[in-house]
Amino acid sequence: MAKQEVFAWLKAGAKTIDVRKGCGRRGDIAVFQCGQNHLRFCIVKRETGKLTQLVRADNYQQVVPSAENLQAALNYLQALYGGEAEFFTAYYLGEQKV
Repeated sequence: MAKQEVFAWLKAGAKTIDVRKGCGRRGDIAVFQCGQNHLRFCIVKRETGKLTQLVRADNYQQVVPSAENLQAALNYLQALYGGEAEFFTAYYLGEQKV
C-alpha cells in the first residue's frame, strides 16, 4: 500500500525512482496501490546499496519530489523505514502500464 502522497507523486510522474528496504524483488512490473486505486510501471533499472549511495544530489527529487534538498529526502526515507538499514533497492520506473 502506498501513502496517498506517494501515490499522487507517481500518478503525476514526479516520482520516477522508488527506494525500498531490503533485497530487490523479481519481475518487470512495479504495482502501487492506494485504497482501490492501482498504478503499474515498467521497471527499467535496479540498483542496490546503502541509502546514501542510492539517493544522491542528482536524483533525490525523483525519489522524494517534495524534498527541498538531499538531507530532507534522506530524512523522509529514514523516518519511513525506521533508522538506517544496511541494504536498499532503488527501482527506476519507466512508462506507466494501463
